[in-house]
Amino acid sequence: MSGEGEIALTVNGAVRRVPAAWADETLLDTLREQLGLVGAKYGCGIGSCGACTVHVDGAPAIACRVRTADAAGRSVLTIEGLAQGGLHRLQRAWIAERVPQCGYCQAGQILRAAALLAENPRPGDEEIRAAMAGNLCRCGTYERIRRAIRRAARDADAAAAPAGG
Repeated sequence: MSGEGEIALTVNGAVRRVPAAWADETLLDTLREQLGLVGAKYGCGIGSCGACTVHVDGAPAIACRVRTADAAGRSVLTIEGLAQGGLHRLQRAWIAERVPQCGYCQAGQILRAAALLAENPRPGDEEIRAAMAGNLCRCGTYERIRRAIRRAARDADAAAAPAGG
């Protein structure tokens, strides 16, 4: 908590303040309704679909299952923050592999994939499947999602390779 009557949240690197009355609301509702960050979507409301995935202190978190008060003093990253300074390599890979259909689950999928690549920069297919299992895609673009994750991993490898080598 921050002073009387408000909660301070660090969202996408900036301290944001919301009324203390929102302490027991979900982080998802606070992000969308108080802070205007609508990238995380309301899907199932019970933590089963992953559409509302964000990062809390660098780890994927289901925002419909996190209380706003529990996010105070922690670092929250949303899809809007992932793209600061231009599209993230996963977003570029998503476009290149034509992953989005309806697009509803994409922010959650991308943030889950970003956590995977931060932990394991070169995941195999089984590791990708296991890491992404908590995020559902209504359109069934799972193979394209896996291709995009593999592409983003390759792109990171290519960017890290020494020039001329």
